[in-house]
Amino acid sequence: MTSIQAVGLYAALNILLILFLSANVSRNRRRAKVSLGTGKDKALEQACRAHGNTIEIIPAGLIALFLLASMNAPTIQIHIIGAALTLGRILFAYGILKSFTPSFGRFAGTVITWLTFLASSVLLLIAAFS
Repeated sequence: MTSIQAVGLYAALNILLILFLSANVSRNRRRAKVSLGTGKDKALEQACRAHGNTIEIIPAGLIALFLLASMNAPTIQIHIIGAALTLGRILFAYGILKSFTPSFGRFAGTVITWLTFLASSVLLLIAAFS
């Protein structure tokens, strides 16, 4: 597998996560009979935040992976960062969907995601100045 194929793998997995979370928002909207906003429905609010946070984070992570692959980063680096990004987003979504209060999933997902962003940034800076 090339590094760009690895980016494709993690793009596909994260797009599937977005699709799952989008469907969950739609399901909760139908259940709560709310077409816009959350109507103060806690489960709908959780679903919206899990989806919204994912939409806010994933594009930057995938752009970083693509840029690393474009700068000839080793495939193993793409796999490590891509797998960590995906795991972090899954943990975060699970944590926010399962608990109204702070949870291990939210905490671990946030930390893992931030670490992937930090690693990506450092590797991109190194590649840019090499």
